[in-house]
Amino acid sequence: MNYFYLEEVKAKQPAEGVEVRVIPGERMTMAFFHLAPGAKIPEHAHPHEQIGTVLKGSIQLAIGEENKVVTEGVAYRVPPNVAHSGRCLESPSEVLEVFSPPREDLQSG
Repeated sequence: MNYFYLEEVKAKQPAEGVEVRVIPGERMTMAFFHLAPGAKIPEHAHPHEQIGTVLKGSIQLAIGEENKVVTEGVAYRVPPNVAHSGRCLESPSEVLEVFSPPREDLQSG
C-alpha cells in the first residue's frame, strides 16, 4: 500500500492525552501525533534518529540538555540514543515526526 488516509489509520494511545497514527515504511516511520493540553511524553531514548515539526499548537521539548518551546513551523532533530521528553502546552497540538530506521515498536499492536 502506497497511499494512506490519516482518518482511516487506527490511532494508538501511547500515553494519556497522546494519540498517534503511524505510517510504516521500509526504511523509515512517519508518525502523526495529536496531543491534548498538558499531555506528557515521558523521558526516553531509542536508537532511531528522529526529526519532527509542530504543525499546530506548541510543545515544551527537552532534547538532552536543551529545553525549548517549539511552535508551528519549527523543526527539530533528536539524535539516536539521546534522552528526550515533551509536554503539550495550553492548546491541543499536532506534531509530525519521522524516524529512521523504522520504529517497529510504534507499528506493532
